[in-house]
Amino acid sequence: MKKFQNILLYTGVVVALAFSAGAFIKANAASTSSQAAPVAGQPVDLTYAAEKALPAVVHIKYLQNSKVQEVEVESNPFGDFFDPFGFFGNPGGQGGKQRRQVQTPKREASGSGVIISADGYIVTNNHVVNGADELTVTLNDNREFSARIIGTDETTDLALIKVDGKNLPTLPIGDSDKLKVGEWVLAVGNPFNLNSTVTAGIVSAKARSLGANGVESFIQTDAAINAGNSGGALVNTSGELVGINAMLYSQTGSYSGYGFAIPTTIMNKVVDDLKKYGTVQRAVIGIRGQDAHNYIDAQKSQGNEVDLGTNEGIYIAEVDEDGAGAAAGLEKGDVITNIDGKKVTKMAELQEYLANKRPGDKVQITYLHKKNKKTATVTLKNTQGNTKIMKEGDMDVLGANFREVNEQEKRQLEINYGLKVTNVTGGAMKGRVNKGFVILNVNNKPMKSISDLQAVVKEASQSKDQVLYIKGIQPSGKIDYVAVPLGEE
Repeated sequence: MKKFQNILLYTGVVVALAFSAGAFIKANAASTSSQAAPVAGQPVDLTYAAEKALPAVVHIKYLQNSKVQEVEVESNPFGDFFDPFGFFGNPGGQGGKQRRQVQTPKREASGSGVIISADGYIVTNNHVVNGADELTVTLNDNREFSARIIGTDETTDLALIKVDGKNLPTLPIGDSDKLKVGEWVLAVGNPFNLNSTVTAGIVSAKARSLGANGVESFIQTDAAINAGNSGGALVNTSGELVGINAMLYSQTGSYSGYGFAIPTTIMNKVVDDLKKYGTVQRAVIGIRGQDAHNYIDAQKSQGNEVDLGTNEGIYIAEVDEDGAGAAAGLEKGDVITNIDGKKVTKMAELQEYLANKRPGDKVQITYLHKKNKKTATVTLKNTQGNTKIMKEGDMDVLGANFREVNEQEKRQLEINYGLKVTNVTGGAMKGRVNKGFVILNVNNKPMKSISDLQAVVKEASQSKDQVLYIKGIQPSGKIDYVAVPLGEE
């Protein structure tokens, strides 16, 4: 690009020598204008963007090993009739049913990813890597690396993985907020294991919500996307990453017109948080609602006339009592129209903006209250209702050691699974759970392995309550229930 600009400069000098100063100014102004905006009706050259993107888009191979799992089956058609209270079952709530061990098949799948740093950080979709035992990354030049997961975020369907490499090709990150509907983009990925495939289309819509993820503001494009494109790059004509391809709209499972990408405005914050904290710092207002025009249409379909004072914005259907919105004075029936001076017409736009914020950040909200315009400063909170930084839950917080119950303990206690507490050194379990206690269920989820406990601790650490509700068996054989708070008391 620098060389191209130099040629233009030299051309300008020749023109200056040949014409008057006034003519030069006009010529220079015309040249600058043509660079700033493409001439209407002119074809777009996408080769530069493709050359930039291909080396940085990788093929991800997913492997989940064969495992032995227990499944629950009815012992007989009349099991619950003859033993309705589980007297002949077991204290883990498994009476009247049998658990059988089955061998799950090995699972293999593939997707795509984008290298965003020369030292090997790669962005992809959560659903591309979730549950993998092994991840293999293949570059465009056929180099292979083993990858490890740095962090995942189910709410946005993003994941960050890492390979050990140096001077890897990267794709510069662009500002998806600057994308315009009708702008040309490329989708780069590995559909159907067809490595390094490039398709082209235009931006069909922005801030599209499909209800697939907790936080979403998709870029909709008609560039062909198929199975295997997930996690790949959506690239603008300047060769910049503007989105991570995530899903397609199809009634058949194959491409039928539209694909959807997660914008870099959401991706950047998620990646930064996963690197720093291991989990995403999600800032919320503490409201639930919908697009105002959708609410109005729904009311009209029921024969109700509604006048909110606007047809655009976010209608607030519910306000959390202890949330940031309630503290700022927002009420049910209000309509949010602007945030920090930026107009918001859809819930997806508000979610995209808040996705870049952290708990404790302040935002200025303009809203209509009974059709009267008001403003409020909102101090955003996390999902737990405070402004603290949340870190990924680690089992170290429990202050205990565990192992799976052995076959002899299963027979003695008449259970099919459980985790035995082998030691309590401190932490959240001290004074609440003793050595020898057998954990059966935590937060209504069966504890069959250490990974089950890890998962529920992580989930609880990010919830509002931050409590583990444990059902288990004391060393005496008595069924007991224990509440273990994870947060500070």
